[in-house]
Parts: sequence; structure tokens; C-alpha cells
Amino acid sequence: MRVALAQVNPTVGDLAGNRRLVEEAAAKAASEGADLVVLPELVLTGYPPMDLVERDGFVRDQLRELDALHPASEHVAIALGAVIPTRETGPRHLHNAAVLLAGGSRVAVRPKSLLPSYDVFDETRYFLGGGKREAASLPDGGPALGLTVCEDVWGDELRYPLDPIAELSSAGADFVVNLSASPWNVGKPAERRRMIAALAARNRIPIVFVNQVGGNDELIFDGGSFAVDAEGRVLTSLPLFEPAFEIVDLGSGETRALDEIRDPDAAGQLESGLVLGIRDYFRKQGLPPGAVVGLSGGIDSAVTAHLAVEALGPDRVLGVAMPGPFSSDHSVRDAETLGANLGIETRRVDIIPIYESYLSVFRDLFGQRDDYGIAQQNIQSRIRGAVLMAVSNAEGRLVLATGNKSELSVGYCTLYGDTVGGLAVLGDVFKRDVYALAHRANATGERIPTSVLEKPPSAELAPGQLDSDDLPPYDVLDAILEKAIEGGLSTSEIEAPTGATAQTVRDVVARVDRNEYKRRQGPLVLRTSPKAFGSGRRLPIVHRYSS
Repeated sequence: MRVALAQVNPTVGDLAGNRRLVEEAAAKAASEGADLVVLPELVLTGYPPMDLVERDGFVRDQLRELDALHPASEHVAIALGAVIPTRETGPRHLHNAAVLLAGGSRVAVRPKSLLPSYDVFDETRYFLGGGKREAASLPDGGPALGLTVCEDVWGDELRYPLDPIAELSSAGADFVVNLSASPWNVGKPAERRRMIAALAARNRIPIVFVNQVGGNDELIFDGGSFAVDAEGRVLTSLPLFEPAFEIVDLGSGETRALDEIRDPDAAGQLESGLVLGIRDYFRKQGLPPGAVVGLSGGIDSAVTAHLAVEALGPDRVLGVAMPGPFSSDHSVRDAETLGANLGIETRRVDIIPIYESYLSVFRDLFGQRDDYGIAQQNIQSRIRGAVLMAVSNAEGRLVLATGNKSELSVGYCTLYGDTVGGLAVLGDVFKRDVYALAHRANATGERIPTSVLEKPPSAELAPGQLDSDDLPPYDVLDAILEKAIEGGLSTSEIEAPTGATAQTVRDVVARVDRNEYKRRQGPLVLRTSPKAFGSGRRLPIVHRYSS
């Protein structure tokens, strides 16, 4: 059987636009002689639709678009994801389903059996799972299809009480198609291939996995669709981070080993994923003026500006350098050099007059002092944030926040200052990986000035200030944070890395908890790891538990 894998980039809520993506894929599949075209999970609504499914008319309008696809199925069978009402009543009366269209009509509906409710997923809030796994057949006969949706192939891996693939294999399915909207994190593409190849070999059944591509809010979808035969060997593999289309003949016998597929390294995946996330955040919201980035002369703002240019083009990125009373000459010079290297417009705003007016206010508020401490430091950051938001208001540009995951974790950031923005590009990227991104940016020539890579990190809010005055070295900090946040380990389970003590570990983890209130007020963070700040990590701000 010739199966077309259509790796498309749907937009949440663009029901008619998403239907056209399906029609285009079906037409291409038909013209190239495919018997079946497979598209991603909930491709008509876009994933995740969240509470849109509860809006009056949303599901009804989506069903109308589904019906409009019937003519397209007269020339090729179509397997796609859609929201289908159940026969049940109550708050959850919908299925996240795989729908098979053929011969101009709907011939099968198979609800998703396993509904994830962990990390960024909350499907039991909206959907009912399917209670029976049955193969489906096309009107003209041919192989029996096992129609599954995303999590259904993770049953054994995640130790669910049922395994839909095993059941479909036992029920006589000749092959399985999996319609997926599987969010990306670094390393996830290889993990999926390994898991699904093992699943196919264990159940002696070919599996066709089709994943959506694109950014939707904080989530980035990498595509990476593929097909494996009954021995887990790769029949075809689609690229990462871009729409793609490929036809595979399930009976061809032409295979490759898993290790023949070479994904980009971690820095390469990070760059491609973040660029896609930025680009789609702007494109799908229709934000034509582009972005504005505060250029401090440091590594984080430099990498953020580079990624924005890669996503939007230099003509849609504005850099603003805002030297203050403690800014070094090299920081201003580095910011201007960066702007020239990237080919972006760069403006300079001296914040010292505004800062001095605040000091006058402080003298009236707090009395005469030589130093107002943290208030004096943070007001500089808030002035810069206000300037960036003024640019946003005046020119319609979206502010990109530049803080990294290491800083956000321990609250080394200023509320309403460097946390302002519509999107936190590096909010799920540890400091060590920011440097890796910078080195990658410079692989074919200097984009980020070498001096930015070599100087010690500093917020430059006080004379001679360095990040190391308040934080452990970043290699130590990141090692602890990775185990605590992404590894989910308690303080007692984290072995102190070289250069740290058990007390260092306790202090770092305590700071993570203390600064939840800051992260809750911050901009959306693009997700690049298995555990990012945002909807996938839900902790109370007020609590007294320490592990």
C-alpha cells in the first residue's frame, strides 16, 4: 500500500485554513498515486485547541470543515485528526479522534484511547478516551488499518494499563497509522524513533507516524515523521522543523537502520526549534512590524537578537542599546558591533537622565543615602523595560525578553524590567546552552562579537558587578538546576557537582521555589526541554515544603 505522510503546519483555530492544508495534501497524494494520505492529530483545529473546544460553535464549525473534505477523499483516502462529539452527555462529551475519509464519505472514527494529563497536556479536561480498539477498512478492501492518535503509541513506554498497538495487532490490523501532535524538546526525535521502532518490532506490525510541525504558543512541534516496517527498520523519514511530504510503499522492502538517521546536534536542534517558535509566534498572530530587543552587550541579548534575525529577517528586528551609569564602554561598543554584524537597525537611548530623576524621587521617599541598594539597581532595569515597551506601543513591535533559564530559575531577574516582553526566547535554555548557540552562530563568521563570548557575565547595575557575586558559577548552577527541574530530584537526591557543596544545592533549590512568583508574571517561554517553565510546571507560589 502506498501511504503519503503529510507533515503540515496547522494554526490553532484557523479551521478553513487548516482544511485547505488537508485538501492540498490530498490532491498531491492523489496525483502521485498514493492510496492513503495521513495527517497529524487534530489537524483541523490545530493542536492544542484548549478551551476553544468549549466555545459555542467551535466544534460545530470544525465539523463543517470536516464534511467539506469529503469530495477530496474521492481520489485518495484521508486519515486526519478531528474533534468528534460523543454520544455521552456531561462536561466531557468530545473525542480526540482519528477520522478516515474515503470514497467521498466518512468511513471510520477511532477515538484516542490514551489521554495524557501530565506536563503540558491536559486532555482529560476536554475529551473522553476510546473504549475499544478496532481495525478499519477502506470501502474497496485492502489492508486493515489501525488508526491511533499520538499517546496511543506510548502505552508501553509510559506503562499505561493498556497498549492500543498490541490490541490492534491482535485484532488483525495489517499496519498502524499514528496521527500525532508530539511537542519537541532537544533529543525527542531520536527518542520517538527508538520507541516506535521497538514497538513495531515487538508487535510485528508496520507503523506510520505523522507529526505536526510548527510553533503554537509555547510549544514547538518538530515534525520528524517516519515509517517503520514490522521489524522496526526505517522505510522513510521526513525532515525536522519544516513542512514535508513523502510517499512510502509499505511493501517495498527498502529500509534503513535507525542509526543512519542523523539529527542535528543539541545546539543545532535548539537553534532550529527556537527560530521556528519565534517565526510562527509572529506569523500566526500577524505581527508585521517585527521585534524589538534590548541590547546590553551581553551574551543573552546577543543570542536572542541573532535568533530573531534568523526567524524574521534583519529588517524586522530592532535593537535598542540603553547605557546606564554603570555600563562599561565595551558593552555599548559590543551592542553596536552586534547590530552591525546582524544587519539590524540599532538605536541608542541614554538612561542616565531618567535614572537620576529616580534618585531624586528616592531621596524624597527614603531620605538622603549614598546607596539605595537593590531598589537603585533594579530601577535601571525597569527604566530599560519601560523604554522597550514604549517602542512596542509606538511602533507595534513585540518585545523579546532575553533572560535565560538559569537566571529565571533562581530569580536573577527584575520584575517589570528585564522580564518584560511578549515572548521569552531563551527562558528554557540554560546559560551553558546559550553559549553553545552563540558559538554555532559564529560557525561561519563572526555574528556575535568575540568579546561578548569572552567577558564575564554581568548585569552592570552596580560598580564592578558580576553575576558570580550573587550566583554559583554557571556550570555548577546549571548542573544543579537540571537535576532539580528537569530531573525532578529532591535536594537530598542531588549530588553536589564539582565546586559545590550540599549547602550550595540547598540554597539553589530554595531560590527556585522562592522565585515562582516572578516566573508566574513573566512572558511566555518557548519550550525546548522536557520540563519548561509554563503550563508544564505547576507549583504553588505559597507553600512551606522543602525537599
